[in-house]
Amino acid sequence: MKIKTTLFLIILSTSIYAQEIGELDRRNGFKEIKLGTHIDSIKGAELKKEIIERKEFPATIYETEDPEYMTIGDVAVKKISLKTYKGLIYEIDITTPKDPNIMRGLEKLYGKATYSIRTESYYWKGESLSLVYKGHRKVLKLTYRSGPVINLMYEDKGKKVEAVSDDF
Repeated sequence: MKIKTTLFLIILSTSIYAQEIGELDRRNGFKEIKLGTHIDSIKGAELKKEIIERKEFPATIYETEDPEYMTIGDVAVKKISLKTYKGLIYEIDITTPKDPNIMRGLEKLYGKATYSIRTESYYWKGESLSLVYKGHRKVLKLTYRSGPVINLMYEDKGKKVEAVSDDF
């Protein structure tokens, strides 16, 4: 009987964990800003600068200050920065003042975070995206990253290498 109870609890805890991480994938971003969507669909997105991401990929940084995105509960959002590759959003950076309620809300929604000693941050990983929570001196930074768009960046790089090798 004890074995059945233990097995049931393990299965139950695994399914609860999977549902919480599934929520991260289901939401796929912050509020109405979804990873993998075109930047034109974001209200108030303003071009800030062109960059070279990871020393090899052309990308663009946009920011938005649309009032719809500028609060998390009763916490004011200081800045929302969006990185795009070929117009598709692959990273959302949200900066807020330090507030313990943000971490509590994230853990309630997505489950317990994993702590990374190397980066001194907490993170959640879904099937197609990740969310990193990092505290700085006076602010918190939440970073959502899209796996599929980052994979697209590397696939495009591979195509360029193949095109060069075909010229020989």
